[in-house]
Amino acid sequence: MSTDLETEEHQALRAAVAALGKRYGRDYMTSVVRDGAHPRELWTEAAKLGYLGVNLPEEYGGGGGGMAELSIVLEELGAAGSPLLMMVVSPAICGTVIARFGTGAQKQQWLPGLADGSLTMAFGITEPDAGSNSHRITTTARKDGEDWLLTGRKVFVSGVDIADATLVVGRTEDARSGRLKPCLFIVPRDAPGFGRSQIDMELQAPEKQFELVLDDVRLPADALVGDEDAGLLQLFAGLNPERIMTAAFGIGMGRYALARAVDYAKTRQVWKEPIGSHQAIAHPLAQAHIELELARLMMQKAARLYDDGDDIGAGEAANMAKYAAGEACVKAVDQAVHTLGGNGLTREYGLASLVTAARVARIAPVSREMILNYVSHQSLGLPKSY
Repeated sequence: MSTDLETEEHQALRAAVAALGKRYGRDYMTSVVRDGAHPRELWTEAAKLGYLGVNLPEEYGGGGGGMAELSIVLEELGAAGSPLLMMVVSPAICGTVIARFGTGAQKQQWLPGLADGSLTMAFGITEPDAGSNSHRITTTARKDGEDWLLTGRKVFVSGVDIADATLVVGRTEDARSGRLKPCLFIVPRDAPGFGRSQIDMELQAPEKQFELVLDDVRLPADALVGDEDAGLLQLFAGLNPERIMTAAFGIGMGRYALARAVDYAKTRQVWKEPIGSHQAIAHPLAQAHIELELARLMMQKAARLYDDGDDIGAGEAANMAKYAAGEACVKAVDQAVHTLGGNGLTREYGLASLVTAARVARIAPVSREMILNYVSHQSLGLPKSY
């Protein structure tokens, strides 16, 4: 693994997180899933070491870094077989949005806890009838005196059962134009009218998925994050980190699968030589490694641009990184399972469950097709088909 483009501090962070991940590993995560539990031990230790809040401001207990550092943490935990999916949501999306746009009171209330892992926040944007079309979001907020009343539905919201609150993307009506504009609201888990039901998933992961129903959830004025008129800017301030972290998630998973396959190919002997000496086995594994490395380069570029404050440049790079990592992850996992043959489908080797998990990097938080739409429109200037 080449990290020559990273600083010594980044390389030291990689090594430290890799050591932590190795102490837990795939067996730990598998046992957590089997027991229907959450990876609290790993989450707590990662938080205590300062890894969960490495991107959050130092004045609120964070590490003062950015997405470059946080993506390293998730990638290395994933490469060890124990990724923490809630890192994508709680410190990356919600922590970033609150740090950039929250009021002083909101920052004080949430950032220290998000940094030290004692508080967790979920993120709700996807709706049953909207899918990838955020312009069709129908969750609406209307004023009632000083309060807000929030009504709507959300699906595929990760970790609501353990989250202290959910950052919900709603829409408010522009008094001048009558058009709906996106706004972000912090909804406490115990808010009256805030219901949740778990979605039965084939995915084997400790993080559960939920459908939310918001039935006139009454929120105080200070539940609104940032400026009511700057919703789209604030929304994308959270979505770019989400894409960067999804790339880290995919790269880590792909690296884990590839490492297992390489170890197997070095020792598995059917004829005279280990199967890894045959190009039919070696070349696809080499290709998988190349594609993972290329995806990491784009992820590093996206993180650098975002941390430097270039939101437009980061938007393009983050989408490309997420696309590249999703493709590389799926191919690496598929090739790893194929390399092990029948053993690749056994629970003992622990790769088969990754076949489903790898698809997440292609599908969420935005499909590869929507990324291709983004690149064709924004990067190439081609006309829209929708």
